[in-house]
Amino acid sequence: MDAAFTAEQDEIRRTLRDLLAERDTGRTAPAPDGYDTALWHRLSRDLGLPGLALPEKYGGGGRGPAELAVALEETGRALLPSPLLATAVLAAPLILALGTDEQRTALLPSLAAGGLTAALAVPGGSLSTALGLTGDLTGGVWAGGGRAGGVQARPAGGDGGGWRLYGEAAQVLDGHSAGLLLVAAHTGGFPRSRTLLFLVRTDGPQPPAGLVRTPQASLDVTRPLARIELRDTAAELLGADDTVDAISALAATGRAAAVALAAEAAGAAAAALERTADYVGERERSGRAGGSFQAVKLRLADLYVRVRSARSAAYYAAWDPESGGLALAQALETLRITTTEAVQLHGGAGFTGEDEARLYFNRAASDELLLGPVHRLRDHAAQRAGLFGQERAGGPAGNGPAGRVAV
Repeated sequence: MDAAFTAEQDEIRRTLRDLLAERDTGRTAPAPDGYDTALWHRLSRDLGLPGLALPEKYGGGGRGPAELAVALEETGRALLPSPLLATAVLAAPLILALGTDEQRTALLPSLAAGGLTAALAVPGGSLSTALGLTGDLTGGVWAGGGRAGGVQARPAGGDGGGWRLYGEAAQVLDGHSAGLLLVAAHTGGFPRSRTLLFLVRTDGPQPPAGLVRTPQASLDVTRPLARIELRDTAAELLGADDTVDAISALAATGRAAAVALAAEAAGAAAAALERTADYVGERERSGRAGGSFQAVKLRLADLYVRVRSARSAAYYAAWDPESGGLALAQALETLRITTTEAVQLHGGAGFTGEDEARLYFNRAASDELLLGPVHRLRDHAAQRAGLFGQERAGGPAGNGPAGRVAV
């Protein structure tokens, strides 16, 4: 493991930071899609951002988790409202892992080019559980286990094949605007239920029959959420047949997503700390700082150590995805502590909804609701590592990404 950034990683960081600095991306989530579509298309065209980690044969950049982590760290710094997380981190890897050659060829180039966005819809309202970050996926208890509730799938019948979906999923990230939904649903009924993934295209001139998408309130306006309702909606099975192992694919995607999300949270924490340090320094220079400035500097120094440690853990996890859950827990905790201190050190200004400190605080609270809580992330990671007498489930995934990984 080489602890230096490569020239390519530095270029990704510099180019992305310069581009995001041109726009005030962190203050609003433009309607109706929840993100700046012009900026998204520019990020897709100039940087190939949504396809950064996809194979070149599907129009991607062929890069590894370290490069994706660099990109997510920069978008986290800017609180960028974009479909990057839902499309490139959650949906595209599942299509790559489970899709048939025809499905990959039809969908991945469009996702890599940014012309098509996607969202992962899982019942139960817990993305972290569905990705195997805070609990065991076996048996599908996280999504109802085939009992009433969740999303149920049944063969459509007839010569055309296909499937029909019935149920709902809440708190779907970018679910209101995505042109493609990946829906986790049960087949077979209780007690022989099996969880599979299904494709629902929503980018046509008319929405699919029986599909209702309702935006939901979110603490963080840059993290738009939606409720997905399916009432006998036509869908296509992701994969060749119903023997595909969707549970293992979700767990593998969860480990990789934890790395990217840890880097994103570390980037947001670093930006919040930098803005707070600038604010405190300005008040000190103008003679408006209250209390002991030395005590404030010590608080900032402690936050600096936390942020650097969280960032290092995120990039180490890019080399060993099995540590992704712990890295994510550390990053989310660091973001929460850093933004709480930022609000306090900003004084009364930090309590206004428009202030930057409040925006970063809202991201911290929203992320922990969506991806945590931190104590469950740590508990599940400890169980997997065998700290409580159980064998570690698997080892480091291969020899890490190609090229060097920076810490």
